[in-house]
Amino acid sequence: MTADRLSLPPGGRTLYWFRNDLRLGDNPALAQACASSSALLPVFCHDPAHDAATPWGFVRRGPHRQRFVHDSLNNLSTQLQARGSRLLQLPGRARDVLPALARELQINQVVTEDIAAPEEQDEVQALRAAGLTVHTWDQSGLFDLADLPFAPQRVPDVFTAFRQAVEHAMVRVPALVPVPAHLPPAPTTAERPALPPPKASSDERSSFPYATPAFAGGETAGLAHLQRYFSGPLARHYKATRNQLSGTDYSTKFSPWLACGALSARQIHAALNEHEARAGASDGSRWIVFELLWREHFRLLHRRHGRALYRARGLSQLPTPAHDAAAFERWCQGDTGEPLVDAGMRELAATGYLSNRLRQVVASFLIHDLACDWRAGAAWFESTLVDFDVHSNQGNWLYIAGRGTDPRGGRRFNVAKQTQDHDADGRYRSLWLT
Repeated sequence: MTADRLSLPPGGRTLYWFRNDLRLGDNPALAQACASSSALLPVFCHDPAHDAATPWGFVRRGPHRQRFVHDSLNNLSTQLQARGSRLLQLPGRARDVLPALARELQINQVVTEDIAAPEEQDEVQALRAAGLTVHTWDQSGLFDLADLPFAPQRVPDVFTAFRQAVEHAMVRVPALVPVPAHLPPAPTTAERPALPPPKASSDERSSFPYATPAFAGGETAGLAHLQRYFSGPLARHYKATRNQLSGTDYSTKFSPWLACGALSARQIHAALNEHEARAGASDGSRWIVFELLWREHFRLLHRRHGRALYRARGLSQLPTPAHDAAAFERWCQGDTGEPLVDAGMRELAATGYLSNRLRQVVASFLIHDLACDWRAGAAWFESTLVDFDVHSNQGNWLYIAGRGTDPRGGRRFNVAKQTQDHDADGRYRSLWLT
C-alpha cells in the first residue's frame, strides 16, 4: 500500500500497535502515524495464546523465540526512548487490553501492521467489533500490493508462475521509509510491571548464537549484521554455501530478524542492491533475491487461500493424515534412529535454529517415513524455531506434505542420499550426536 493510501485524520490521538514489525526504520505505518498524530503511544501486547499449550502436548512458543523477541522489544524500547517516546508492554490479548486503554487515554484510532494470517486478522476484527477505529498497513513484504500485476487474492499458486509474472512486469521494490527523528509525545498512563526475561540457554555449537551481541534480537543488531554480510564475499558465495549444515556464514541468517520485523525485506533488498552496485551481481546475490521472492509468495498465498491453508487437507483433497504420537515424540527428541534426522532435531531443540536443508529433510522424514500429521511438525517448528514466520512455516510444511500449491504433489527426501551429499564426512552428525 503506497503512502497516500493510509488515510489518517490530522491531529489525532493514536495508539501504534507493534506486531511483527519491531523496528523504527522502514516502518511506513509508524511514519504516517507520527506525521498525522498529536499524541502517539507505541504498544506491544504479550498475547497469552502464544505461550499456551498446543493440542500436540507442548507450548506454542518455546524459550528460544521468547528470548529473541524479548531482546528485540528491549532494543525497540531503547530506540523509542531516544526519539522522545516509550514502549508500553501489556500482558494480554489486544482485544482484551487495547479497548480499555484507548478509553482511558481518549485515543481515537489504532494503527498497526496488516498480517494476512487468520488469527492475526481475527484480532483486528475483534478490535473493530469493540468500537475501535483500526487502520492496517501491509508493510513487511517485499512489494507494494498495488504494484503487483495481479490482485493479491489472485496470486498464481505455483511459485515459478508468480516469479515470472513479477519479473515480466518489472515490479519495483518501494523505497525505504526513514526513521522518524522524533515521535509525538506519548500520553501518560500508569506503568505496568516489567515482564521477567525468558529462560533460554545458549549453545556454543549454534549456527545462530542469539545470546551473543552480533546475533541478538533487535533492529540494531539486525542492521549491523546486514551491513556485515554484504560488506564482504558472503553474498557472492551464497548459492554455493546455502545447503551447508553448520556455521554462522553459510547462509544469510536474516530470517530471525525478518520474522519479528526487526528487519524488513525491503531493507535487505536495498542493501543487496548497494552490494551489487559496488561489487557486481553474482549467482549468489541473485539467489538471495530468489529467496526473498519465495518468502513473498508464501505471504501472498495467505491472501488468496486464508484459512484453507490451516485445514488438515490443506488445499488438497487428501484425507486427514494419520498420526503416530509415539513416533512424533521420538522425532521431537531426536531419537528416531536415523542419525542425520536425529542430529538435526537435537540442534533445533538446543539452539532454536536449523539449516534450511535439514528443515526439509526432517519434515519429509516425519511425514513420509514416520507417517505423522504434518500439522504436528508445523506446530513443533512454531514452538522451537527462533525465526518462526507464520506464512513461511505453513507454506513450507504444506509444500513438503503435498497439501499446498506444489505441482509435484509433495517432496520426499532420501535421507541416505542427503547424508552422502551434505554430511559425507560425518562432521555434522558428530557435532550433535556425541
